[in-house]
Amino acid sequence: MPRLRPLSSALLSFGLLLPLPMAGATPEPGAGQTPSPAPPPAAAGPQNWGSCSQFLTDTSDVPTAQCTTVSVPVDYANPGGAQAKLAVIKVPATGRRMGSLLVNPGGPGASAVDMVAGLASDLENSDVARHFDLVGFDPRGVGHSTPQLRCRTDAEFDAFRREPMVDYSPAGVAHIEQLYRQLAQQCVDRMGTGFLANAGTASGARDVDMVRQALGEDQINYLGYSYGTELGTAYLEAFGGHVRTMVLDGAIDPTVGPVEENVNQMAGFQTAFNDYAADCARSAACPLGTDPAQFVNRYHALVDPLVAKPGRTSDPRGLSYADATTGTINALYTPQHWKYLTSGLLGLQRGTDAGDLLVLADDYEGRSKSGHYGNDQDTFNAVRCVDAPTPTDSATWISADQRIRQAAPFLSYGQFTGNAPRDLCALWPVPATSRPHAAPPVAPGKVVVVSTTHDPATPYQAGVSLARQLGAPLITYDGTQHTAVFNGDQCVDTAVMRYFVAGTLPAASLQCRS
Repeated sequence: MPRLRPLSSALLSFGLLLPLPMAGATPEPGAGQTPSPAPPPAAAGPQNWGSCSQFLTDTSDVPTAQCTTVSVPVDYANPGGAQAKLAVIKVPATGRRMGSLLVNPGGPGASAVDMVAGLASDLENSDVARHFDLVGFDPRGVGHSTPQLRCRTDAEFDAFRREPMVDYSPAGVAHIEQLYRQLAQQCVDRMGTGFLANAGTASGARDVDMVRQALGEDQINYLGYSYGTELGTAYLEAFGGHVRTMVLDGAIDPTVGPVEENVNQMAGFQTAFNDYAADCARSAACPLGTDPAQFVNRYHALVDPLVAKPGRTSDPRGLSYADATTGTINALYTPQHWKYLTSGLLGLQRGTDAGDLLVLADDYEGRSKSGHYGNDQDTFNAVRCVDAPTPTDSATWISADQRIRQAAPFLSYGQFTGNAPRDLCALWPVPATSRPHAAPPVAPGKVVVVSTTHDPATPYQAGVSLARQLGAPLITYDGTQHTAVFNGDQCVDTAVMRYFVAGTLPAASLQCRS
C-alpha cells in the first residue's frame, strides 16, 4: 500500500506513519525547486539489462522482466564524488511499443521494483502493458538500491515500538525527545550527514531524470501514488519537457507545510475510522458497539490499557499500545483490512488473541516473520525531514497537539496537558532542501490528478488543490481507501488507460463511484 507521511509522531508512538514536520532550517533562496548544477552529470545511455534475480527471489510472474542499476551522484553539486546505485526493473511492452511508463508506489520508502513486478502481472492483458515498458526504480536509499538507508538494527526497531510515548508531562516529553535524538544520531552514525542531506525529493527528481536518460527516452510517462505524487510534481517542475503524460493519484498539496499537512491527515484518518466503525456497527458483535456517539470511547477503552500492559497474542511480544495504534492505522488504508481490525479489537475485548492487530502493525513497519525489518520507515523519516523546514519551537508542537486531538479524537491519548514533544524532524541533523510552494501550471494534457473522497492518508482536498495549481483535470473517486488507479474500479482505470495510450483527457470533473 502506498503511504504518505507518518502520523503525528507527537501523538503516535510510532511516529513513522504519516510524518509530521521537521527540520527547522531556513531554506536557501530557491530551495523549493530542484537544483540544477551545471553541467549536470550525464547518465549512461541504454543500459545492459540482465536477470532480475539480483533483486527478486521469484520472477515467475514476470518472466520477461529485465533489471539493471543506474549510478547517480549522492550530491549533485559534486558529481564526481560518492555514487549511489539505483535498482531498475523493466517489463517490456507486449505489443506496439509507445514508450516507458515509470511507476512510483510512494512511501517515501516503498520499492518500485517490487511494485512493478506485481503490477505487471495484474496488467498483463491491458493496453498499458501492450504499449508501454513498465519501469520501476528504487529511489536512493530505498529497497534494492545501494547504499540502503538504514538507521536501526532489528532489535533497536523492536525496542522503539515498545515505547508508548503518551506521557506528555514535562518529564515524559523530555523522554520522548530523547528517543528521537537517539534515532537521529543512529541515522548519522550509520549513514553519515552527507547521504542524509541528499536523501530528499530534490535529489529524487534529479534521479528520475538520470533513469530517463539511461532508458534512452526523450520523454517518459509517469504514474505516482501518494508520495509518488510529490516526486512527480517535483520532476514536472524541473524537467516538464521530458514528460509526455503523468497521472498523480493520492496527491500531496505542495503548498501545505508539515504541521498543517499532519493535521489534515489526522482528520482524514478520523473520517476513515468513522466509516469503519459505521460498517462494523452493522453487526451486533462489533467491538465498538452500535452507538456512533460511543465509537471513539469504546476504542479507547480497548486500546488505552495497553500503555500499562501489552495485550495477549500468540506472538511472545504481545500487543503494545504503539502497535495497536499502528495496526489500526494500517487497516484504515483500505476496507479490505477492516475485518482484521475487527478481529484484533475483539481479541482485546475478550482477553483472547489480539494478534491480527500485531500482524497489521508488523506489515506497516516492514517486519518479516523472522523479525527482520525492511528500511521503509528509516527512509521515510530521512526524506520527510529534509523535504520541508520543521518548526523547532515547542509552542508550535503544543498547538499542533491540541489541534490534532480535536481533528482525530480516536488517536488522542488522555487529555491535553499543555505540553507536547517536538517532532523527530525538529531534531534532525541536516537542513531541509525543499520548502512548500505552489506547483506551476503545466501545458494542457501533461497531467491528470486522481483523488479519493475519503482517502485517509492523502485527503481529497489535497488533490483538488494540486489539480487547480497544475491546471489539470481531476478524477474524483468516491470511496474510503488510499489511492484508486488500477485498483479494480473500471471507471477510474478506463479513463487512465485512455489518457496514457491516446492522450485523451478525462472530463474536467469526472466522478467515479465505488
